[in-house]
Amino acid sequence: MLSRRRVGRSAFVMVVDHASRRIPQRLGNLGLAQSDLDRHIAWDIGALAVAERVSEALDAPLVAQNYSRLVIDCNRRVGDPASIPTESESTRIPGNINLPDEEREARRREIFDPYHDYLRALLDERMRLGRRTMLILQHSMTDVFKGARRPMQAAVLHDEDNRFARGLLEALRYEPGLIVGDNEPYSGKERISFTSLHHGESRGIPHVEVEIRQDLICSASRQAEWSQRMATALRTAERAFIKDQV
Repeated sequence: MLSRRRVGRSAFVMVVDHASRRIPQRLGNLGLAQSDLDRHIAWDIGALAVAERVSEALDAPLVAQNYSRLVIDCNRRVGDPASIPTESESTRIPGNINLPDEEREARRREIFDPYHDYLRALLDERMRLGRRTMLILQHSMTDVFKGARRPMQAAVLHDEDNRFARGLLEALRYEPGLIVGDNEPYSGKERISFTSLHHGESRGIPHVEVEIRQDLICSASRQAEWSQRMATALRTAERAFIKDQV
């Protein structure tokens, strides 16, 4: 797990569930070629780089999982078939097939639990101190899915609580030519995001997932561009949210 700026002054807490393609040494490469581990099936390409820059710009705490979601997906409920996938985007994951219960438990204990325990403790601490908190889950999406190019550059995902999502959508869409999906190509209302439900909804704090197309954040210059865009939009949405609460 990676953590930055635990006592940052910002109301935002940046979270990256799929920050890394790293595999524990004892698991080898899960039976996959390195080319597969470089793909989206193993991690959210560019998401951590953007989140780190936003965290720095806003002085916001950052929590990121630095093991691949193919080992155990920290944004899925333990026991869900997608938690330790045997197949991802038509690619079989040999190292996850027919796993004994002891191995599943080891991955939960060593990777999943410490990550969510840390995030839980951070949010609990902020609530005890009475600090306003908004949870931003940074993800990235492929530019092509099932042969079709995604027209949107980014997307904002939310469930029924769209208090902050509305403002963030408006702030991002203010820029001419920028297409930002509202609960597409994935919908927050499908309620499959463990992090969002467990840490955001359960506390009643504003929370959104943000997807950015990977081809737009695949280089340092583009990551800098999108992190600046995100930081500006988050500040704008925060001001609107506070105003609405008065």
